[in-house]
Amino acid sequence: MFIKFIRQLKYIIPSENCCYNRWVSTTAQKDASQLPEKRKTIETDKLVDAKKVKLDTKSPKYKKLNLTDEKYDETSYYFENGLRKVYPYFFTFTTFTKGRWVGEKILDVFAREFRAHPAEEYQRSIETGKLTVNYEKVPSDYRLKHNDLLSNVVHRHEVPVSLQSIAIVHMDEDIVVVNKPASIPVHPCGRYRHNTVVFILAKSHNLKNLRTIHRLDRLTSGLLIFGRTSTKARELEQQIRNRQVQKEYVCRVEGRFPDGIIECNEPIQVVSYKIGVCRVSPNGKDCKTTFQRISEVGDSSIVLCKPLTGRMHQIRVHLQYLGYPIVNDPLYNHEVFGPLKGRGGDIGGKSDDQLINNLIKIHNAENWLGMEEGGILPIANPIKCEVTNSRENESLTEIEAQHTKLKSMVDSIKDVGIEEPIDPFDPIKTTFDPFCHECKVIYRDPNAKDLIMYLHAWKYKGVDWEYKTELPNWACKELIDYDTL
Repeated sequence: MFIKFIRQLKYIIPSENCCYNRWVSTTAQKDASQLPEKRKTIETDKLVDAKKVKLDTKSPKYKKLNLTDEKYDETSYYFENGLRKVYPYFFTFTTFTKGRWVGEKILDVFAREFRAHPAEEYQRSIETGKLTVNYEKVPSDYRLKHNDLLSNVVHRHEVPVSLQSIAIVHMDEDIVVVNKPASIPVHPCGRYRHNTVVFILAKSHNLKNLRTIHRLDRLTSGLLIFGRTSTKARELEQQIRNRQVQKEYVCRVEGRFPDGIIECNEPIQVVSYKIGVCRVSPNGKDCKTTFQRISEVGDSSIVLCKPLTGRMHQIRVHLQYLGYPIVNDPLYNHEVFGPLKGRGGDIGGKSDDQLINNLIKIHNAENWLGMEEGGILPIANPIKCEVTNSRENESLTEIEAQHTKLKSMVDSIKDVGIEEPIDPFDPIKTTFDPFCHECKVIYRDPNAKDLIMYLHAWKYKGVDWEYKTELPNWACKELIDYDTL
């Protein structure tokens, strides 16, 4: 039960690391009085009271209300520059006090454990009652106790994702099979909530309460299966757990991959769950992946991958170990793993702690928020999300006018296959929090190359079922006869 509880918590506890593909939709002055009359604003006291009522009650009568619909209606999408974006919205994160926090001051805990914002911002949240304990306002020197429930009302800005449609491969009364585009996480995590596959399917196709059977990395595209009933979900989960499901992936790696079938049996260890990084280690769990070169494309190779186990980042880590990392893997194709980039398990003599610290400094765990004007960019950040000037001296009207001009870019995305009508940015639909530092900074949108990794889940075959997806363009499907594989 404890493990199940922890798994549930990770969907509601924010990852305070932020994506280095990070983007904030708009900027604004601190003076809320300058907001346009139609623009939505929420007074802190009213906001806290509303969230308290929503979270505090557990009566059966209240549960009959469709809370799922309320979650989906928190905000809406708009489409811009080939991206699916989410209007900023107010959201309440909740978590119970962890054992190591007991006896510590609440401000000290948030300043240390949640690094997305400076300590001054958490101090202000405590003083204004946005950050509460058991739904009660407390002083900043309050010492946490066992079972204290922490609630933090935040103004949430999500990371944009690709506007490429989520194609439905198969659907019946028991399951939904889709082709997931790269850049979209499967379920809410970190800085993503509405920009996830489960939310997009619910909001765009009315496919709600889907049960996750397996997962793909955010940057990995391809076949994804959801259960529509608990019975079917358990059945397919059992097949995967018993290794009765054959999986085939296609990737594109650096260099000329060796001839024949290459098998990698190196055990993989999770170095850090918090930042999501693994490496080959004798202390890891058993792993097995087979690889076969399909074709050469310039100085890279198209490779067929068959993972016989399902460890975290298994294909990516095994390819790194073999010395043929995925061409545009932002994590495992990086010199942070040493001069050899982890080939043969060589990470340059670093300890796991040193590796983690270096990853945080350089990548900030694939969730880089960026910084306000005057900050310093992380060294060797491969994505180069450039921060433009702080706009505190511009009026909201000027900002919105400049933002609206970007709507002309929408016409360039007609070829990506959109399941909804194009809906450009509407300043009336957005919200603003004068104390939200993300409202004061604007970032350049990520480029298409920043939203994709050359790894695709192609085929899954289980007991009496088999599904496959269309291959992406980087797999050179026009030049390679995949039907013979």
